[in-house]
Amino acid sequence: MASDNASSVTEFILAGLTDQPGLQIPLLFLFLGFYLVTVVGNLGLITLIGLNSHLHIPMYFFLFNLSFIDFSYSTTLTPKMLMGFVSKKNIISYEGCMTQLFFFCFFVFSESFILSAMAYDRYVAICKPLLYTVTMSPQVCLLLLLGVYGMGVFGATAHIGNMLFLTFCANNLVNHYMCDVLPLLELSCNSSYINFLVLFIVVTIGIGVPIVAIFVSYGFIISSIFHISSTEGRSKAFSTCSSHIIAVSFFFGSGAFMYLKPPSILPLDQGKVSSLFYTTLVPMFNPLIYSLRNKDVKFALKKTLNRKIFS
Repeated sequence: MASDNASSVTEFILAGLTDQPGLQIPLLFLFLGFYLVTVVGNLGLITLIGLNSHLHIPMYFFLFNLSFIDFSYSTTLTPKMLMGFVSKKNIISYEGCMTQLFFFCFFVFSESFILSAMAYDRYVAICKPLLYTVTMSPQVCLLLLLGVYGMGVFGATAHIGNMLFLTFCANNLVNHYMCDVLPLLELSCNSSYINFLVLFIVVTIGIGVPIVAIFVSYGFIISSIFHISSTEGRSKAFSTCSSHIIAVSFFFGSGAFMYLKPPSILPLDQGKVSSLFYTTLVPMFNPLIYSLRNKDVKFALKKTLNRKIFS
């Protein structure tokens, strides 16, 4: 009977962000607003980069992919979260839950590694400007991008593989607004030390490797900036990196806070708040950070709008 019961969970109930009825509708409108800004911002940036040939350079090639990742990963999670605010019971099938988890992990890992590819691009631009076009050739950019999405597949497959060995008994209430690894491990009736170890190792690779690559790149960049004699040259070099530094701090700060702490220190409700940061706010702010702080993007936007008005 126990084994029969073990396989009996065919669907999960997502607890959502809050159980207070009075907050459901205000939160629905708040997060719907965030989602619309995310979609418009990221699709707008993708369109701008696609339409303007002067943006067809490595820096914007990676930014194009960052916007694609942010849009896709917000779309993997937010619509289901919005449905939770209006449905009595926010039910997701076992297959639906594993699919959401797979794409969530794929896009989070891809985002980590695209941010490190962007750091490498800035390193080459500032530290080896004369070799930039050779070093960041279209072939190299494509190889870097393959590495980014390859690591996305690795992260998603490792986490799903870890989940497939778990059995879920009678309790199927996931204390989260999405299917995430930690709440599912806590829900399982046979999760062991090994499952948590796999989670820790995979997350350390997904966060640790890109962070080390970014720190090393910025170590060289800062040392190069200090060797620039003119103040104007120094501030120009720094301004090309500032957007990226803000985006990196935002993304990795909230991700590390959520996963690299023992679960006993971090009650899950607080975990929900920190995961809101990188699942909702980061994809929304990235296009704003890159467009408001970037002359090329502003120029492309003006040019595109003028074209539309005059045509």
